[in-house]
Amino acid sequence: MKAKAGNVDIDISKEFTPEQLKKLDEIIAANKDKAGSLIPVLEQAQMLLAFLPMPILKIIAKGLNLPLSRVYGVVTFYSFFTMTPRGKHTMRVCLGTACYVRGGKSIYDAIKKDLNVEEGETTPDRLFTLETVRCVGACGLGPVIFVGEDVHGRLKPGKVKDVIKQYN
Repeated sequence: MKAKAGNVDIDISKEFTPEQLKKLDEIIAANKDKAGSLIPVLEQAQMLLAFLPMPILKIIAKGLNLPLSRVYGVVTFYSFFTMTPRGKHTMRVCLGTACYVRGGKSIYDAIKKDLNVEEGETTPDRLFTLETVRCVGACGLGPVIFVGEDVHGRLKPGKVKDVIKQYN
């Protein structure tokens, strides 16, 4: 089964192992007749698979005997769920006021250019996912980016490549 998730093509037979898909079936079967089971099933499925592309939502909807629109609505409503694959490293660029006036937008633009992704997208090699945040509470270090839990402060656009290289 093929689908497009963000900027990445998804073929679930290649994306997920038979063991993962079997475990998904077990999760669905264990919760099939329980009232209010949709969110717990989605949580377990995302922990198992890392993301929930449309073919997986269809499997869950069918297995729980729910309309696909309801499953899709829950997944797109809650920010915890993601339908697109995430990178090994999430780069969060602070665009809060202090970081923005100190060049945060230039840092963000440099990262977008270097990684060739837009906000919320993941690089095709799944190494990086780019996000923006409004404030990380490190205003004195602005502009700031987080790569996972690592903080990189007082950045200049010319140093973005050096930061990215640390995680390749």
